[in-house]
Parts: sequence; structure tokens; C-alpha cells
Amino acid sequence: MNAIEIGLKSELTFVVKREHLASSYGSGLVDGLATPVLVGFCEECARTGVDRLLPTGQKTVGTAVSLDHLAPTPLGMTVTVTATLIGIDGRRLTFEIAARDEIEPIARGTHERFIIDSDRFAAKVEEKAKRAGEHRIHTRSS
Repeated sequence: MNAIEIGLKSELTFVVKREHLASSYGSGLVDGLATPVLVGFCEECARTGVDRLLPTGQKTVGTAVSLDHLAPTPLGMTVTVTATLIGIDGRRLTFEIAARDEIEPIARGTHERFIIDSDRFAAKVEEKAKRAGEHRIHTRSS
């Protein structure tokens, strides 16, 4: 499959490391895979599946995530995330997300990404950073 079309599927596998645990990440006190870390891997899975098919100068950015974290995963266990493209609306892409560890399904949900022009997006970020810097200077001198 060389085009972005419904059914495009990507997979990402990782081993849960100490920094991935809720107790290390700061999102909880338990020694299980942290939900924010899992969300990050889900986004990465969808991104890598589609970004490789985009023309030079385009990328995708995440715009929405809805994820049910169903079961804990301990340190050292392998997790596999699958992202399947289920919707295309102009530049908006919707993915079905599923994750499982070596024992059972651990998460399911949806993730939206938006196709952007890399240079235009970078210019917007730079302009906002510049405005924020000016705001900080003005606020400090007041």
C-alpha cells in the first residue's frame, strides 16, 4: 500500500522500562505502565504509519486522543500497539488504536491526526514563541 487510504495499519512494539512506569513518570504511585506514556506510544504508532507516505514538506500532528487504559502492564513486559486508519476527512485522519501486552489487551481507543505543511507550522510556532518572549519582557518591566 503506497497511499494513505482506509485500512492503512501500523504497529509499534516496546518493552516497558522503569521510566515508563506511573511511579517514575509522575502520573501515579503504581509500578505499572503510565497512561500518558501509553498515549505517546499510540500517537507515535499512528504517526510513523502515515508520515512515511506524505510528500516532502508535509507531516501530521496529533489533535485528539480518546483512550481506555484497560489493564496494568508491569516492568519488562512487551507491549504491541496497532493503529488502523478508519477515517479520512480532508486533511483529518482518524485511527482506531489497540494495545496489548504479552497477556491481554491493555488499551483501545481512537486518535486523530491532521496533515500540515511543515514550514508553515514551524513559522507559526516561531511567531508564537516570539510573541510570548515579547509578552514576558513587557510583563517583567511592568
